[in-house]
Amino acid sequence: MVNKSIEKYLLKVQKPAKYVGGELNSVVKNKDEVRIRFAFCFPDTYEVGMSHLGMKILYSLFNSKPHIWCERVFAPWIDMEEIMIKNHIPLYALESGDPLYCFDFIGFTLQYELSFTNVLNMLKLGNIPICTKDRQGLTNIVVAGGPCVCNAEPIADFIDIFFLGEGEEVDLEVMDLLEQCRAENTSRQEFLIRAAQIKGCYVPSLYDVSYNDDGTVKEITPLHGAPKKIQKRLMMNMDESYYPDNFVVPNTEIIHDRAMQEIFRGCIRGCRFCQAGFLYRPVREKSPEVIDHQCHTLCNNTGYDEVSLSSLSSSDYTQIVPLLTRLNEWSGKEKVSISLPSLRVDGFTDDIMSRIKTVRKSGLTFAPEAGSQRLRDAINKNVLQDELLNTCRVAFSGGWNRVKLYFMIGLPTEAEEDVLAIPELGQMVVNEYYNNPNKPKGKSVSVTLSASCFVPKPFTPFQWEPQDTIDVFHEKQKLIKSNVKSRKLTFNYHEAYTSFLEAVFARGDRKLCKVMQVACERGFHFDGWSECFDLQKWLELFEECGIDPAFYANRRRSFDEVLPWDHLDYGIKKDFLIKECKRAYESKTTPNCRQECSNCGAARFGGGICYETR
Repeated sequence: MVNKSIEKYLLKVQKPAKYVGGELNSVVKNKDEVRIRFAFCFPDTYEVGMSHLGMKILYSLFNSKPHIWCERVFAPWIDMEEIMIKNHIPLYALESGDPLYCFDFIGFTLQYELSFTNVLNMLKLGNIPICTKDRQGLTNIVVAGGPCVCNAEPIADFIDIFFLGEGEEVDLEVMDLLEQCRAENTSRQEFLIRAAQIKGCYVPSLYDVSYNDDGTVKEITPLHGAPKKIQKRLMMNMDESYYPDNFVVPNTEIIHDRAMQEIFRGCIRGCRFCQAGFLYRPVREKSPEVIDHQCHTLCNNTGYDEVSLSSLSSSDYTQIVPLLTRLNEWSGKEKVSISLPSLRVDGFTDDIMSRIKTVRKSGLTFAPEAGSQRLRDAINKNVLQDELLNTCRVAFSGGWNRVKLYFMIGLPTEAEEDVLAIPELGQMVVNEYYNNPNKPKGKSVSVTLSASCFVPKPFTPFQWEPQDTIDVFHEKQKLIKSNVKSRKLTFNYHEAYTSFLEAVFARGDRKLCKVMQVACERGFHFDGWSECFDLQKWLELFEECGIDPAFYANRRRSFDEVLPWDHLDYGIKKDFLIKECKRAYESKTTPNCRQECSNCGAARFGGGICYETR
């Protein structure tokens, strides 16, 4: 429903379709017939948010309940925001056009640390007090979920409840609790105290944090009977977990404009830099029958002609070939292509390739992560150079001629020879193409090397490691660039400035809340976008607030230091992470979960891969 107050301004902004709603499959209810109104806020643009699978699942799940109306809210782009501020138009939901302050729950998904400022900015634009302490009554409950909740201390002063883990059940339990508390006429404080007793709910206002003289955390003390450790929530039976039979189909172009189908959650690999691989343990698969049915239903209900099989590592799905065989029984006839976006170097086989011939050959992407074998072993990537070259050989023989290789620079134990190994490996792939008698006729090869900057993340074996300084990152980027000798090789790299700020927020504590509040007052937002990001302004703000950002990003932490997130429990034992970090120093690999159990702690959940063979 178009917000009438904004209609006359739409021709003055880029992509006005982002702000009007009314898309196919969007849900509109009679607000007089619902008891709970939930504003699902994505702290980025419409194009990014509408591509996010988690939002699609929860939006449909909440709206499947007759008493709940879930609506979507996205961060307006700069041009639209200026119009809204100038004309006193509050941020509104797309389905009803109602302002944010009309909702019982304002829920955010935290996918990226540099979206934290957008969270506060959206609250401000919606006329919601940004600080928890300033919000009253049993309305405007601000909640947040997603991977960044594993350390959301930099925004702890602004969120009423964080949801740890997967939200399908815990979100609904908290909504039920609000209804109960309203019926009993309890206070907001009493509601939050009771919410803290629900497994997976972290209420930051019920925890006191004290600090040592050196600035490190001394102690995290629960108040009002809140649990000492907050445990994550998981959906253990994926076949019976809720999955939408349709998606909202956007009226304008978005980043990933296709049907998405989740095939499993978690990852068996244990790459030591990868946060998602630890947060979502253990692996839980859907059956091919359920996936096939859900894919076909989605395509019929949305009109999409491409299905993306979503997971952290699609080729690790144990029944990938039978699944692709099933999907091909109808997808070819109905001109629907099947894509596998998360293929491992050692997972792209002839069997798989022959079954995804319907995919447009726009290019294949693999992530060796490190150029040298020693460093790949240190990060537990478990990919051999010969496997990469053989995979490229298979792809080139199958008609592909464009390959993108993802790397990280600044990984723990990295030396100059490891950095130089990146362009060397890229050149080997180019050579593999021209040495291949079965390569595509009349085409040249294009190999792109993409290097991001390592960011140490909580709940990984590298959570104690320092990040390289910006100057060191720049030196390594120049070293790679100067050693790219072929015109068939392209080198792209991620800007170190944003990675530095990401590391500050990823490993920060509550002292950063002061910085965040001032940043919000001064209009900081869209820090993940080059158009808006200004590191110098951030550095000035840190200095003004008496905060040294290097303390969070560039400092090595001892194994016995109390970490800002130590009161959160994602099911992974700290001593396991320490052991893995020490193995990295020795460049020793750890077998994946299907080869051998490493006793990480995820077996406590009582299902998934930990129990498949028992």
